[in-house]
Amino acid sequence: MIRVLLADDQALVREGFAMILDAQEDIEVVGEAPDGAAAMALVRELEPDVVLMDIRMPGVDGLEATARLLAGGTRTRVLILTTFDLDEYVYEAFRAGASGFLLKDVSRAQLIAAVRAAAVGDQLLSPAITRKLIEQFVRRPPKRPGLPEALAGLTERELHVLRLVAGGNSNAEIARELYLSEATVKTHVGHVLQKLGLRDRVQAVVLAYESGLVEPGAG
Repeated sequence: MIRVLLADDQALVREGFAMILDAQEDIEVVGEAPDGAAAMALVRELEPDVVLMDIRMPGVDGLEATARLLAGGTRTRVLILTTFDLDEYVYEAFRAGASGFLLKDVSRAQLIAAVRAAAVGDQLLSPAITRKLIEQFVRRPPKRPGLPEALAGLTERELHVLRLVAGGNSNAEIARELYLSEATVKTHVGHVLQKLGLRDRVQAVVLAYESGLVEPGAG
């Protein structure tokens, strides 16, 4: 069962999402919070698998709440919800450690799929969104000779996989590119995340660009 916490200052929004999610056999809404401070307290108390976190809330906003929660080592994954389709919010959400970003007008199917994907750590960005997000908001670091220190512990195969992940490719697409099985690709991705101390693929994408492994506009 996927346990979900809803954090939004609009009661009607929370009620609407709760109705959709509670209707699924594998999802249970375990709590609701009207602001970021309450969301943080409930995450610590209830330890949900996923939080649907609004950005604009009174007091502690969703971005700050996300950053504080994830810096504290919680295993809960955060999906950012907003009515504002602004790229700076998207990037800041992922920098804070969020696992995904959704507009509040997403379809019922997209919402359910996003919660399920977040719960198991799957990628929640299409290739187009990945490239748009990274290329517009990640500043290119100064070019340095050799491999960035943060990535020095990865094998050549793992570096190749990370580059493909940074391009927004799914495990199936990477498997076709490298002539590997999806299970093998999943193993490689897992090793990359473990070695780099990352929570999920979204953080891997950000690190790949910020470290200079992949340059904006490349490929």
